[in-house]
Amino acid sequence: MKPSRSLLLAAALLPAIGLSTTASAETVEADIGSEYESFNLVRVADGISHGWAVGFLPDGRVLVTERAGALYLIENGNKTELDGLPSIAVQGQGGLLDVVPHPDYDDNGWIYFTYSKGDSDSTVPALARARIDGDSLVDMEELFESNTPTSPGRHYGSRIVFLEDGTLLMTIGDRGAEPPRAQDPMDHSGSIVRLTTDGDVPDNNPFVDSEEHAPEIFSYGHRNIQGMIVHPDSLQVWVTEHGPRGGDELNLIEAGGNYGWPTVTLGRDYRTEDDFPDAEARRMDGMVDPVFEFLPTLAPSGLAVVNGDAFPAWEGNLLAGGLRAQRILRLTIEDNHVVHAEELLHGKVGRIRDVRQAPDGHIYVLSDESDGALYRMEPAD
Repeated sequence: MKPSRSLLLAAALLPAIGLSTTASAETVEADIGSEYESFNLVRVADGISHGWAVGFLPDGRVLVTERAGALYLIENGNKTELDGLPSIAVQGQGGLLDVVPHPDYDDNGWIYFTYSKGDSDSTVPALARARIDGDSLVDMEELFESNTPTSPGRHYGSRIVFLEDGTLLMTIGDRGAEPPRAQDPMDHSGSIVRLTTDGDVPDNNPFVDSEEHAPEIFSYGHRNIQGMIVHPDSLQVWVTEHGPRGGDELNLIEAGGNYGWPTVTLGRDYRTEDDFPDAEARRMDGMVDPVFEFLPTLAPSGLAVVNGDAFPAWEGNLLAGGLRAQRILRLTIEDNHVVHAEELLHGKVGRIRDVRQAPDGHIYVLSDESDGALYRMEPAD
């Protein structure tokens, strides 16, 4: 991934209060053809530097995070920067990351977000929530932080989804420096954690009664998950995960599962293209195999599942964004296997950091560029 231009920023610098700019929607390209649907590509807002996540409020407003520490509220073409964020450690891949409104936002007003917390020596992925009041965040609560501070800059994971039972999942990357930590069940690094919406440990987590596992862990042996969805029909959790050179994965998450990293990987060493030095095999009993390996490299970030009437021919398909690949892969899933893939938007918007479906069925795409933008895919007439 591209390194950030920013170093560590103090809370006093994040962000400017009430900064508002206007961004009018503009059709970038009309009637883009695909195998089963045609769509228009619309630029919703620009001037977004290394955008990281998109979230949708029930009233139609859109939330967008910038890694360097800005949270925008986009409404009717106006982009307003919200103040009141906590202190965020911005370095390399760290900064302000995911944002997701609570499923009962209309009743409680909570938005949940992840970020890197710490200083220039060590950071942890953290989860917080707040409410929006005008141009500010209020009622801020930090809910969780990873249990192992690590040198800043790499592999934070940090995607969030809410489950039907009212709990949430948060991904945590292996933090890059010591990949075998992902096989340490007491270390949150390289795991998915499951929490209550207040940040507590659910009493039915898979390892809650184990003295050899951190009780928050839902699955482990992950490298760096930056795409995650809950399928609306099956309620299965699907994730996309960065490998080393090659080895990018689509995984179906099982409670308590060990996904192998770095003991098992399909990827190669970055420098030599030899087997990854900590790997023992490509597959191993007791470790969950990926459903699909992205070849060539996708560098996956952002994942959506298509649902509703806007794109009926894509119903149930997964849309996996790619950073290095600068494309979306549309994946057709049958019986938990990928049976078809189609490339969309190759090179049209740059590095793709997030892909989300809005409540109206339109697909939103957020680019990870220094002068990036938020785009919308909508059905062509």
